[in-house]
Amino acid sequence: MSDRPMPSFTKSSPALVERFAAVLDGHPDVERRKMFGYPAAFVGGNMATGLFAESWIVRLPEGAIEAAKAAGAGTFEPMPGKPMKAFVVIPPGDVDDDDALRRWVEAGLAHARSMPRKK
Repeated sequence: MSDRPMPSFTKSSPALVERFAAVLDGHPDVERRKMFGYPAAFVGGNMATGLFAESWIVRLPEGAIEAAKAAGAGTFEPMPGKPMKAFVVIPPGDVDDDDALRRWVEAGLAHARSMPRKK
């Protein structure tokens, strides 16, 4: 057992959780479950997008990460110093913009669909 203390995570706001649910309602093929205690969306067992505290994250193919960061996405580090390289944080302004958010979520879902199904 590790001597490292588990970090405490801040819950996502009810408004963000509701927005996440509303956006995912348009994707009936998506399985919703929790990751790190937050709402997340999976396709074929692969996580595509989810919430973490007040951040909305999305999984992208390796070749799209730098372009996403150039467009304002942030690095996703659920624990300081431990980035999850396949995920980026969607810019907050894009989370508030229906069209921009739809593009991010659809990119994450498309990437998850392209991955081998998990058993």
